[in-house]
Amino acid sequence: MEAHALRLNPGDDLRAALDALLAQRGAEAAFVVSGIGSLSGARIRYAGAETATTLEGDLEILTLSGTLSPDGAHLHISVSDSAGQVRGGHVAPGCIVRTTAEILIAWLPEWRFARAHDPATGFPELVPRPKP
Repeated sequence: MEAHALRLNPGDDLRAALDALLAQRGAEAAFVVSGIGSLSGARIRYAGAETATTLEGDLEILTLSGTLSPDGAHLHISVSDSAGQVRGGHVAPGCIVRTTAEILIAWLPEWRFARAHDPATGFPELVPRPKP
């Protein structure tokens, strides 16, 4: 496992930046171990919802974690607004960095993460495999 600290800049789309980093590195498996920072707005899909909800205004990232794979990221986030109200769920495209996002990534060079349809859940679920 290799650790990598990353800082995203104002205007970066959180999910797009992490997907791009995985592709640039040519990696096939990584975990987002933690993330903090701020967003100028977010798109979060709540549990059981079909579509993402748009949150507007300044938000603080309280937690960020998940998996990165060539088949797509699976990221969860919790954010708080200016009144301290906390919301969380799946990160959708449209979580835009306001001042910074400080993220710790664990690269797993000996693994390959894929996503495959799971008939039990109805969703594309993680299929972790060691590389030969």
